[in-house]
Amino acid sequence: MHITYHIGPHDGGFAYRLDDVWSEPFNTHEDALTAARIAAQRQQIAGRDTEIAFETTDGKWHREYSLGTDRPETEVVDG
Repeated sequence: MHITYHIGPHDGGFAYRLDDVWSEPFNTHEDALTAARIAAQRQQIAGRDTEIAFETTDGKWHREYSLGTDRPETEVVDG
């Protein structure tokens, strides 16, 4: 899996987004960029194996087992 964080203007400041979900706004572009890089790095940290539950856009709930070492590749795109 590969995920991309994008930096851009948002809510009177700058923010990063993953798909259509924006972070809180930051006062400067540099602050948003730094926060996105931190978020991307945290995605790389292995965790514990766990069972996760999530709802899809069609309103159905799913459960799956997630390995703590199954981490996505990440990148930050400025712009």
